[in-house]
Order: sequence, then C-alpha cells, then structure tokens
Amino acid sequence: MDLRDMRYFLAVAEEGHMGRAAARLHLSQPPLTRHIQALEDKLGVALFIRTPKGMTLTEAGQTLLQEVPNLLELAQQAAERARLAGQGWIGRLDVGLFGSGVLDVIPRILARFHQARPDVKIVLHNLTKDAQLQALRERRISVGFNRLVPQEADISTETVLHEPMMVALPATHPLTVLPSLRIQDLHGIPLILYPNVPMRGLAQEVTDAFHAEGVPLHVEQEVEDVLTAVALVSAGFGAAVTTQSASNLRLPGVTFRPLHSAQLKELELSCLYRSGDASPALRAFLEVVRTFAGTTRRRGG
Repeated sequence: MDLRDMRYFLAVAEEGHMGRAAARLHLSQPPLTRHIQALEDKLGVALFIRTPKGMTLTEAGQTLLQEVPNLLELAQQAAERARLAGQGWIGRLDVGLFGSGVLDVIPRILARFHQARPDVKIVLHNLTKDAQLQALRERRISVGFNRLVPQEADISTETVLHEPMMVALPATHPLTVLPSLRIQDLHGIPLILYPNVPMRGLAQEVTDAFHAEGVPLHVEQEVEDVLTAVALVSAGFGAAVTTQSASNLRLPGVTFRPLHSAQLKELELSCLYRSGDASPALRAFLEVVRTFAGTTRRRGG
C-alpha cells in the first residue's frame, strides 16, 4: 500500500459511502471505485461489503482501519521532520573544541545557536587542531574552533575574533605590581609553554616572539593544554603566556596581566568547516558565528 491507497481507503471507511468519500477527496466517484477495487485486488481480500445504502467494512477492512490512521500520522510526521531537517531546524551538529576556547567565546556562540535552534542536538568533542582537521575530513564533526589554522584546500575558515594576549603569573610574583608586561620583563623567568603538539600553535608563537625581541627563553615545562599550564603557574612553577580567555579559569594564586608585544599582539580564533558543506544545520550555525563576530568587532573586543 502507498500513501494514496491509505488515504482513499480511510475516506471510504470513515464516510461509509463511495460518493461522500469521493466528494471529500475532491474526486469523481468512478475513479475512486476503481482504486478501491484495485486495492482489494492488490491485497487479495475484500475490504468492504457493498450495500444499497453504502459501504461497510469486512473483518479485513476493520483490521486495516486500526492501522491506517497511525501509518498516515507517521508519514506526516516523517515528512515534517524531513522539511525541518532540510531547513536546519532539527538534526545534529558535532562541534570540535580545544583548550581555552571553551572558557568564554565558544560557549557563548553555542548558547546563541541553541537558543535559536533548540531542536538541533549539539555534540561536543575535545580535539587538538590536527585531530579536528582529520575529524572534519572523516565527517565525524561538522565544525571546529581553533587558532592558527593552516590553509587547506578542502577546509574553510571564518574569523571569530582576535584575542588579546596575557601573562599568567604566580600571585606573589614581583611583576604583578606592573599594570602590564613586555616580553623583556619576562627575561629569566621560567615559562610554561602550551600546547605541546606537532602542529604550530601558541607555544611556537611565543618562542618566535622571544627570539624576535632578543629575549632568551627559559622553558620550565611544556604541557598540552591551558588548564595544566595555569595550574602550574598557580603552583609556582613559573609564568605562562596565554590568551585573555584563560583568565576565566580563576585558579587561586594566579594573577593575569596584559602583554604588550610588537611581535605577539593577539591571537585569532577561527571557526573551521568542510568547504562546500551544504548542511542546513551547519549553515544556520555559521550565521550565528558571523553575527557574533560582527558584534564583537563593532564592540572592539
């Protein structure tokens, strides 16, 4: 049975009369009569008993009547869900996250998207930059957030914001008396670098900035993420050059100061996704990202 079979059968069963059912369906009676006969032939059973007063259901017809309304409702629901999915109102969005990105900006973007499209399920994945790129290519995530994203032919990026640089210091360190710091101020101070990964990241940017300004780099520890770096600062192991969002960690014993450097002024946060991906949910998400980025630029932060 197809959907038309079910609609025609239901109309005749509910009306109990071929003429009234035909009028309800906006058909003439002969085509409807032929269709019901063809349906009975297809099923190999009589569904109706024809009487001078109209149509009554056989036992087979009564059994079918118990199922058809539910099937039509399910078909309608399926069609509606397909329409909503095609417009990005329902579905699933797998998002790749990293380190300090989860401390401020990305949650705000996710919250805006969730408020606008609450029926799109957001699934979060904590992944390094190279893992995000691989997951995008393997279609395990739809979109990612990261910094210093390399140019790739199959990956598109959108700038979310440029984040100022900060220095995390032990709260008792003498440099905390200064309102801001330069790289020269960090001469001889043990540094905790992150992320300790093969692909270029903040650690390489910090190293290059020290070399460019002729300041020797004293590396105390190399760690994988911002939380570990700031925790080591809290424990007194040294200082860490990080981004403004890291100050949201609020670990005890840590003080943050702005970093002023000609070489390392700010770090770009990017949204990355597969080039040419036409997913409606992704397109809706990117609109939220662009609106957020535009608002942030206008506010200057």
